[in-house]
Amino acid sequence: MKRSRIVTRVLLGGVSVGAFSACGVQLPRGSGVAAISAEAYYANDHFIPGAGYYHAPFRGFFPLAYNHYDAARKMYFHGGQWSATPHRSIVNLSTPTPEAAIAAQGMRTDISRGGFGGTSRSHFLHS
Repeated sequence: MKRSRIVTRVLLGGVSVGAFSACGVQLPRGSGVAAISAEAYYANDHFIPGAGYYHAPFRGFFPLAYNHYDAARKMYFHGGQWSATPHRSIVNLSTPTPEAAIAAQGMRTDISRGGFGGTSRSHFLHS
């Protein structure tokens, strides 16, 4: 009986998730369902639609990727600022500040928010 590579990969994926959970690290879900939290750890350059890219050394979300290079300006973007050299840091995983988490959650575009009606949900009653 042959073992499937798919089963092996699924099992390894489950082991790695379990290892992160045991360490107390909460990884954000890629499905867009998990709320942005000041208690969750985010990797550097983690992207959330609407909120932007997470810059781990600066503990916040920004519109451009960490150390994004703009050829026209000949500058690098990091932590909301431009500089002539890329930012160097050993920090590649951190938690956002409570203020950054609240602001980013409010800017998300990957979640559905309730609101007042719409034409797509209207009902027609025929007598």
